[in-house]
Parts: sequence; C-alpha cells; structure tokens
Amino acid sequence: MLKLNASFSKKVPVAGQEFSSQSYHASVETELPDGLTPEQLQDRIHQTFLLVRTSVESELRNGAAQPVAPNPAQFPAQTPTAIPKASGKQVKYLMDLAISQKMDVQTLNARASQCFGIADINQLNRKQASDLIDMLNGKEAHRRAA
Repeated sequence: MLKLNASFSKKVPVAGQEFSSQSYHASVETELPDGLTPEQLQDRIHQTFLLVRTSVESELRNGAAQPVAPNPAQFPAQTPTAIPKASGKQVKYLMDLAISQKMDVQTLNARASQCFGIADINQLNRKQASDLIDMLNGKEAHRRAA
C-alpha cells in the first residue's frame, strides 16, 4: 500500500493592509493500492493534487474564507517606529570591548554621548549599540544614529 499526501497553499493580500497576507492551506492524505503502473500512479497524483488546489481556489472564490479581523486584545500595542533598547548582551559586549581596549566606563560613556547624545550606554537603543560596537571594532558604521 502506498500513501499519497497532496497539499496546496496560497497567500492572498489582505485588503487595506500593506505587506500583509492571509495564507490558505489544504492537504489530503490517501492510500493507493499496490500494483499501479507508473502512468496510473502519475494520474492519481495529478487528480489528488487537482482536487486539493481546486478546493482551495473554490473556497476563496466563494468568499467562504473571509479573513477574520484580529482581536486587539490579542496583540499588545506597539509603536512601529520605536527601536527597542539595547539588549543586556549588547551592553555587556560594549563593556568587554572597552576593557579590551583599555577604556574606562567614563570614556565609553563619553564616546556614546558624543555619537548619540545620551548620558550612558544603558540608554542606547539596539541600533545605536550596534553602531557603537562597529566603531569600537574599528569598522566604519555605515548607519547613522536614529
């Protein structure tokens, strides 16, 4: 006995939401009898896949699969332009780099203040911390502070 698994996925843009899509998927598993010729096997595979694809397309055409509006309580409010604060690992790495370069904390904070206008490295965001790491590693930071 052979098992045949056919599936079909389709992504459809969500109206009114840029860079968003809704994904639709269907799959079916069936058993095929032993002893099929290669042509019969190919035909069964084709028919099964066609059935799955047609089913998804039909559901989309008939509007049965309307996207559900997300519940606002499900997702915490986020400001899309906010860059997260530097991670603890980034701050620790900055300290380790400074120590390896015989730089004290005041000098490191002065460099951060000069480049990003902040009082100390704990106020850096992730992008700024990444740029400062690049500078301390001797790489020219191609990105400017946000």
